[in-house]
Amino acid sequence: MGYRIAVLDDERAQAEALRALVLAWGKDAGADCAVEIFASAEAFLFAREGGGVFDILLLDVEMSGMSGLELARRLRADGDHAQLAFITSHFEFVAEGYEVEALNYLVKPVTREKLFAVLSRAAERLAVEPPYVLAASDGETVKLYESEILYVESFLHEMVIHAKGREYRVREPISAFEERLSADFFRVHRSYLVNLKAVRRIGRTSVALEGGAEVPVARGKYDDINRAFIARN
Repeated sequence: MGYRIAVLDDERAQAEALRALVLAWGKDAGADCAVEIFASAEAFLFAREGGGVFDILLLDVEMSGMSGLELARRLRADGDHAQLAFITSHFEFVAEGYEVEALNYLVKPVTREKLFAVLSRAAERLAVEPPYVLAASDGETVKLYESEILYVESFLHEMVIHAKGREYRVREPISAFEERLSADFFRVHRSYLVNLKAVRRIGRTSVALEGGAEVPVARGKYDDINRAFIARN
């Protein structure tokens, strides 16, 4: 198992010490860890926009510029499910960590024992990670959890993935994309693929989805989608 891990800390010595501990944990756990250091939340977001997908983030709460907590809130708002652990010199931020599903708070200086425990817990959570799919969109690779996808719309050799709060344009045939998804998705029309978990109403000619969108149902598909919907709900 391999993990891509980001260390965000504007104190270089602290960041390097954390990186060394993470690599030591990976060696002990038999995990291949790729560790990248970022001196600011802004630098991390720039890398993320360029296609950086990370499994675990170790965030300094009190970085200059955007704080670790502010970054965590932004990531969760974007639907990012990376495992988060905060590094801090104070305890007053602990309650705020619950809203972003943080693994833990580690107090500086971080000990080997406590960091190893947090990373092992992150690995356990990642082992039962919900289904997701990777897609290349606008020059970056995005990790989309199936639960975030409402429906997919096809235009010749390009698709638009309609996710909660955002759309992604992908140059891939819808049939190929469908093969990479679970049985929670159903092809209601040659140009439309819907998440059965997001379906709110099924009509003879269209399907209403969470958020208010409606997509057409091909002639003869009504009974099939009803059976699929019942089977997956």
